Amino acid sequence: MVAHDLAARDIHDERVLAAMESVPREHFVPEDLVDAAYEDRPLPIGAGQTISQPYIVALMAQEARIGAADRVLEVGTGSGYGAAVLGRLAAEVWTVERHEDLARRAREALEATGAGNVHVDVGDGSLGAPDSAPFDAIVVTAAAPAVPDALVAQLADGGRLVIPIGPDGHAQELVRVTVRGEHSERAHLCDVRFVPLIGAEGFGRIHPGQQRRDGDESGPDGPRTDPGTPPEP
Repeated sequence: MVAHDLAARDIHDERVLAAMESVPREHFVPEDLVDAAYEDRPLPIGAGQTISQPYIVALMAQEARIGAADRVLEVGTGSGYGAAVLGRLAAEVWTVERHEDLARRAREALEATGAGNVHVDVGDGSLGAPDSAPFDAIVVTAAAPAVPDALVAQLADGGRLVIPIGPDGHAQELVRVTVRGEHSERAHLCDVRFVPLIGAEGFGRIHPGQQRRDGDESGPDGPRTDPGTPPEP
């Protein structure tokens, strides 16, 4: 996977390639999908969510430019796989998941794979983790309608935010926002399709008792595609 799907493409950061090589992806997928764990595609993990394809995980980690001493926030824990990769790159990682069951399973998988520097919280990831800020890098695994002010405010000077931006259910752009003093710089990285970021600074809140199936075309926000999947040409 690392040689064919990452290094043979545009993943050139040696630390990212080593991190992807070291994380056992099979620990983060359902038992019936273990044989497909190293295919370069998203896989369902329950709660209408998926584990993102390895290429997208590597690309976002590379574009976040994470240093060994960095403090990193991930929004959207999912299976915990992305957080495990970030944990191989950074000093400490905080990751926020809105589904309690996914957060519990992610903690178990992270513990089993030795990711002791990754902290899993349940909550509204669009608001970040202000009690643990500032962060040197923030990686968001769901698309927001605009760059969330709350996340930009939690970046340290020189910090990077990698996030998909665009309308729910349509092609979006992956961007990197870099904070420099009182100003920020925004760079377009590529076109992608992600599920929507749900929360106060995303596409709205989910009320108690309301079930949302992010991978289901019958969901309240219309059709959607697997997160972390680049659009077809």
